[in-house]
Amino acid sequence: MKLLTPSLLIITCFVIGGMFFKSFAPRGCENIRPDDTVFVLTGDMRRIPFAMRQLRKYPGIDLYIIGAGANGSFEMTRRVTIETSSKSTYQNALAIKKIAECSGLDRLVIITTEDHMNRAKYLVKQELPNSEIVACPVPLTDMPVTKRLERWVIEYIKYIVTLFGIKEG
Repeated sequence: MKLLTPSLLIITCFVIGGMFFKSFAPRGCENIRPDDTVFVLTGDMRRIPFAMRQLRKYPGIDLYIIGAGANGSFEMTRRVTIETSSKSTYQNALAIKKIAECSGLDRLVIITTEDHMNRAKYLVKQELPNSEIVACPVPLTDMPVTKRLERWVIEYIKYIVTLFGIKEG
């Protein structure tokens, strides 16, 4: 019985923490301004088409597609820049930092899937603590509930690991 109690406590804390993790994730795009700079993190096939729809709604924004998942299967415009060397969320944050510092940006719109947003925002904020980070999450639609739950759990575990200082992996 003594062994069961700490295990039950750990599991309970994990579950409650996961519920907070999901409840604190942004549900929809925050206020995008017509002259914002938007960064879309690749890794999920929904992100780039979602970002391109935002570009059509706000034709004045500059859009950066960050990460190895940018494959050119979208309409290129003069306002789209592709960065393909970063291969992880942490490397995405470093790429965003470099672009933001070179361009003098202090307000950044981040597009990524809703399950990935908390960790992405956290890593970007760690690199650019004085910047305003605006979330624009891509909803996980057309996906079975079990797959969505699996993705949320994986991202929650990655978030916990990130909080302990492990940014890659």
